[in-house]
Amino acid sequence: MNLDDDDRPPATPAETLLLIQRQQAETARRLSPDPRLVYWPWGLAWLIGFGLFFLRFGPDDRVFVDLPDWLPLTGLFVLLTAAAVISGVSGARAYGQVTGDSSRRGQWYGLAWSLGFFSYGAILSQVTDHLPDDLARLLWAAVAVFLTGVLHLAGGAIWLDRSLFRLGVWLIVINVVGVYAGPGWHALVVAVAGGGGMLIGGTVAWLNSNRS
Repeated sequence: MNLDDDDRPPATPAETLLLIQRQQAETARRLSPDPRLVYWPWGLAWLIGFGLFFLRFGPDDRVFVDLPDWLPLTGLFVLLTAAAVISGVSGARAYGQVTGDSSRRGQWYGLAWSLGFFSYGAILSQVTDHLPDDLARLLWAAVAVFLTGVLHLAGGAIWLDRSLFRLGVWLIVINVVGVYAGPGWHALVVAVAGGGGMLIGGTVAWLNSNRS
């Protein structure tokens, strides 16, 4: 019986090891969501959404573009919802083939995001009505970015993902910088450094996965 080159068993232990490594890399690629579909939707949502806040509610209440008051917040929520759907579908397709502890980690991690942001909205809605408008907007934005950064840190620790962990550190750092810069400036910092950081992070993760 004649065998094609692809059907022949490895001739040496080195070839066997190389074959195993290739199969492991292919399996990891199939079971991991495309980093572009995870990072880029959120990066664009932050870049555009917080950019609208900066243009309408700039430093010292400066208006760079006379947008309706409701547009920045509405636009941000629509963009974040779209990003959540895109990244959620991408993750479900990839992790849907995984069972056991890895599957439970993903489910619990997703639940942590839902509970975290539900609590965030419930708590701040009882506080921000007693603050000036500029400080209320700053508090809403700063706590959201902080919570996002912490959840990224947790995800990086769970899956030992350096890119995810580093992104969490970056978001927390720029959030602190933005808060100290003050209302208006915080939106600009988060839009450019946060949204831009996610776009760059997704690109780097994608390039690394292709290189692997």
